Amino acid sequence: MGFLAMILGPLMRMLYQMIPNFAVTMIVFTVIIKLLMLPLMIKQQKSMAKMSVFTPMINEIQQKYKNNPQKQQEELMKLQQEHGYNPMGGCMPMLLTMLVLFGFLGVVYYPVHYIFGVSNEAVKAACEAIGLATTNTSTMQTALIQAIHNGASIDPSIISASVVAEIQNFNTSFFGMDMCDVPGFRFVPIAIFPAIATVTMFVSYFITQKLSGMDAQMQGSMKVMMLVMNLMFVTFCFNAPVGFSLYYGVSNLLQIGQSYVTYKIYSPEKFKAQYEAELAAKRAEKKKKRTVTVEQNG
Repeated sequence: MGFLAMILGPLMRMLYQMIPNFAVTMIVFTVIIKLLMLPLMIKQQKSMAKMSVFTPMINEIQQKYKNNPQKQQEELMKLQQEHGYNPMGGCMPMLLTMLVLFGFLGVVYYPVHYIFGVSNEAVKAACEAIGLATTNTSTMQTALIQAIHNGASIDPSIISASVVAEIQNFNTSFFGMDMCDVPGFRFVPIAIFPAIATVTMFVSYFITQKLSGMDAQMQGSMKVMMLVMNLMFVTFCFNAPVGFSLYYGVSNLLQIGQSYVTYKIYSPEKFKAQYEAELAAKRAEKKKKRTVTVEQNG
């Protein structure tokens, strides 16, 4: 799922050339991604509000035709076509957010490959040449960056001298801490980043569900799935290079702010009332009696 790293890596490199600090680049990039996704978040909020109106009708159809799956599916499709709503309309932003998270995870795990364009085979050969362990592929590339920062000499036949120079000047420091370090579950100063990411994840999860109107519409199994996915990313924060924790924490904070902004502008309650009024008008139109006058003989 980290295929987006092939796109995010070069884009981050371009941004790094303007802001020569890896951590600040990630923060700015996160802000840009959130701004680009804002229209999708608004669409998701509208979709959830609309879904709340049709949920009772869907439940009624499911109950009425519970012994006839084919008829049930036909009636559900008829309902969707008649009223023009898509039950999966609110899933796209969530899916895209997950893909971007995996993409960022790929960039943070393999920065030499995705940011500097060095093949994974060359990275492994360089690590072996300077005596770095190559068994843990998830931290091998960040360990190589740290080794080059500490003066390790890389054979130009493995990685070109110009790329090694770029890596040597690659600024991964943020408030005196190296974004290539892996905090693990230890009481070390750098563990503040995954700790902040964990707290902001929980706060963001509950606030977003409440303000977007998703909480009332999500089934128990879906809520559990979303929570498990977030906890999985928290695990990554402690076991991945700390740059991912920085990205995830900033992303969560921006998500909280974005939820309040979209709620103020596009309240789910307002949309729900609007869709209920539209639905009531359509039903009234169907029930309206029509009088027809027929003239005979001209």
